[in-house]
Amino acid sequence: MKPFFILNLLIISLLNPAFASFFDRADAFFKKQVQNGLVAYDAIQSNPKELEQLLQEIAAADLSKMDATTKKAFYINAYNLFVIRGALDHYPLSSVLNVPDFFDKKKYEISGKQRSLNELEKEWLLKSYADARLHFVLVCGAVGCPPITDFAYRPEELEAQLEQQTRLALNNTKFIRVNDDAQQVELSQIFEWYSTDFGGSKKSAVEFINRYRYHSISTDYNVSFYKYDWSLNEIKSPILETDVQKSNNDYRYVVSASIPKGTTETKIFNNLYSQTTGTKGSDRTERANFYTMFITSLYGLTNRLNVGLEVRYRQATFDRLPASPLDVFRFEQTATSRFGVATIGPKVRFAPSAQLPNFSIQSAFWIPLRNDWEGTGERPYLDWNNPTWWTQFFNDFSIGENFALFAEIDALWEDLGNGEQGALNRFSTPVTLIGSYFPTPKATVYVLTNYSPYWSPQLSYFWQAGVGTKYQLTPKFEVEALYSYFTNEFLASTNGRASTFNVGIRFNR
Repeated sequence: MKPFFILNLLIISLLNPAFASFFDRADAFFKKQVQNGLVAYDAIQSNPKELEQLLQEIAAADLSKMDATTKKAFYINAYNLFVIRGALDHYPLSSVLNVPDFFDKKKYEISGKQRSLNELEKEWLLKSYADARLHFVLVCGAVGCPPITDFAYRPEELEAQLEQQTRLALNNTKFIRVNDDAQQVELSQIFEWYSTDFGGSKKSAVEFINRYRYHSISTDYNVSFYKYDWSLNEIKSPILETDVQKSNNDYRYVVSASIPKGTTETKIFNNLYSQTTGTKGSDRTERANFYTMFITSLYGLTNRLNVGLEVRYRQATFDRLPASPLDVFRFEQTATSRFGVATIGPKVRFAPSAQLPNFSIQSAFWIPLRNDWEGTGERPYLDWNNPTWWTQFFNDFSIGENFALFAEIDALWEDLGNGEQGALNRFSTPVTLIGSYFPTPKATVYVLTNYSPYWSPQLSYFWQAGVGTKYQLTPKFEVEALYSYFTNEFLASTNGRASTFNVGIRFNR
């Protein structure tokens, strides 16, 4: 099957639009009624129809049909909408604290059950999910809260949204007040009221904050809590910009992180490797081309464990110059050209620590679909005949507001056994570093370097350097292009050159 047919088929199926959902309607409401973290209570009060429809959906929702991540996003939106409804019941007012037992007395209907705001927050969210980041997305109708967003929380984007809003809050100079000269830091009373969610001490609260800060706070600083501002978070004129230090780093997709439970991630990565060789000191006379399409699909079994499948389609040509790299796409089965679906196998991604959300381990086991991929006198090499096991260790580090460093260390076993019991043909430990710059929230420019030593049967290596770019057409859909240059001992000895041309797409649902 030709790769372009596969690619087009997958893109068409992935981009098939879904019907509008509660999350779509909530998103439209927040976009319309929220600006710079403030709510247009007077506008909603004059036309409450959209809000009432959303509350009716919340009341009638069937929670049994929702997975844990969907429920989590649903509850967050419900809480924020309930607070708006509660404030409107007594509007105009200057503070929700002017309403006796605002968070405990009034009950709101959610999936046929009556719950107070505190019950929804503390029992259904904080107790069930044990996620301290919830404190930065649940908005209690006060200026002292982290700002309410002008978008809804969605299950397929929830992990990224929680990370983004936590980072924005903890880099807000009004929310976290640092005085380096006095070696003091003033924290929101949220860290005092919910101390156990942040480790139970002032020091552990600072350590939690530092995981999201661009500039860390010394744990030796004196920590105190400033008085909470319970003024209603309503739009007034003129609207002042918030002091949040926005960063392009907050909006990017972190490839090393696991995907949330119940979501899927599909990647199609196309790699064209082209190599010219000859006799040392002479002109290059031969060209070898290898095209590989990786099709990977992962499903979030839990928030930290993803499972899926990977397929490798490959094509290869060996020709005399002036052959072109594009000759690999001639789809012929001859002595110098070959193509086919080479391997298929399971893939697992695991994030072992909730404290290191951008660290994960990914492992794939590729099973060859034929036993003659290594070639014969009549057909060229296309792949190994035996299984390959590839394990990758990823981590991603934000650097300031617009830069990041991605690090990867692999363990790669190739051509296991070669038909001989106990034999191990090749073992390599590639190391990759990628430095990224984010000129806009959607765009990435990066440089790549990779060194891959092979430890058996004798030490050899290849080295790669490249430059690439990514662009998020939507938060769920990203395209990528990469060019890299290769060298190794064989190319050095044959006056050869090699490079790769890469194009990829990623789609999340």
